[in-house]
Amino acid sequence: MKTIAELGPEAAGLFAELHGRCFSDPWNEAAMMALLSSPGVIGLVLEAGGGPTGLALVRAVAGEAEILTIGVLPEARGKGLGAQLLSACIEAARTADCERLFLEVSETNTPAVRLYEGAGFAETGRRARYYRDGSDARLMALSL
Repeated sequence: MKTIAELGPEAAGLFAELHGRCFSDPWNEAAMMALLSSPGVIGLVLEAGGGPTGLALVRAVAGEAEILTIGVLPEARGKGLGAQLLSACIEAARTADCERLFLEVSETNTPAVRLYEGAGFAETGRRARYYRDGSDARLMALSL
């Protein structure tokens, strides 16, 4: 069974653990606590297969929202879980009365780019050499 729960600052440790398992440059518990304590930040945890499997942080402010991070554990990828988590981010932004949802993604992250384009996101710009590996960030947006 797959569920997505909205969790707050009390789950900063869980968010940091999941982020550390999803990304090579993870955010620590203090960073997660600061984000989850910020106005307009929505924390989502995906549970599938008996435990936490993915996370997302969305910030909604003044009619616009941004996906700050979204990830699925490496061993659970390729099963449509990222799409479910992305759908929950889109719904959270709509619930917060946002008109647009933004994100940044590495130009080298082909599976993520395909996921976002499949959900209707379009490239709106780039940030040159934004990531530590020197790759550009593709700026993408979805009208809600």
